[in-house]
Amino acid sequence: MTEPAVRRRGRRAAAAAGALLLAAAGCAGGASGGDRLTVFAAASLTEVFTGLGEEFEAETGVPVDFSFAGSSDLALQIADGAPADVFASADTRTMDDVADAGAARGQARVFARNELRIAVPPGNPAGITGLEDLSGPNVRVALCAPEVPCGAAARDLLDAHGVRVAGASEEEDVKAALTRARLGEADAALVYATDVRSAGGDVEGIDVDGAEEAANDYPITVVKGAQAPEAAQEWVDLVLSDQGQQALADAGFSPGGGADGRPCVDLGEVGLKSALSRPTSPRSTQGAGAERAC
Repeated sequence: MTEPAVRRRGRRAAAAAGALLLAAAGCAGGASGGDRLTVFAAASLTEVFTGLGEEFEAETGVPVDFSFAGSSDLALQIADGAPADVFASADTRTMDDVADAGAARGQARVFARNELRIAVPPGNPAGITGLEDLSGPNVRVALCAPEVPCGAAARDLLDAHGVRVAGASEEEDVKAALTRARLGEADAALVYATDVRSAGGDVEGIDVDGAEEAANDYPITVVKGAQAPEAAQEWVDLVLSDQGQQALADAGFSPGGGADGRPCVDLGEVGLKSALSRPTSPRSTQGAGAERAC
């Protein structure tokens, strides 16, 4: 039997992070009869989800434990049985992998969209003005690793513009790529617009022509076997609510999914796999499940 794609992807952080979460689950108590919610989320969601987590605990009494990392590493951990209640990915391809591994509960919704920007150190010492400058022989470039959604999007964007970048570093997630630019270890990093915003004055952002063509839609689902399924669904509902959508907009995300700007993937109990038989929308190029559900 062919091994699912999610199990073939990088295993850099899976064992350590899974062990830490298991230890935390074993020793932590909490409100609401001991319930704690464990959310696995793409690194680019760190700031906005942390803020929503504080609001969620205040409203429900349920503490939220987060694991932020590259989506592909998180998907691998989930497929290997890590104790996650919710998974929020930075692209639908990775969510499809989780569904293929039988680890999604079948309530996937696209809740946001993110585009790439070039982050440069303050003052832009290398004089970067666009993607074509990243191919310069002396330009140090940081990219996400190709299996991570931000890395796949970056390579799609570079390929679309015919830009070849030699010798770029390959970072484990978007925050690591951003850190390279913030510390001056890279002249430029291809990261999400939201990460440029969250960095404040630590980096400068440069818009990229055609970035919308390589934008990533972000889906969210309750994980099959969730230890706190009711709280998990409440979290998904919060992210999709006006309150959650406003927080995401404030962080620089745009609405994901349909042309009207509202999330368009609501697969309910039928799951992502059943979406494959639905008509294909030309609006999305990110993963078969979400593409056909729009």
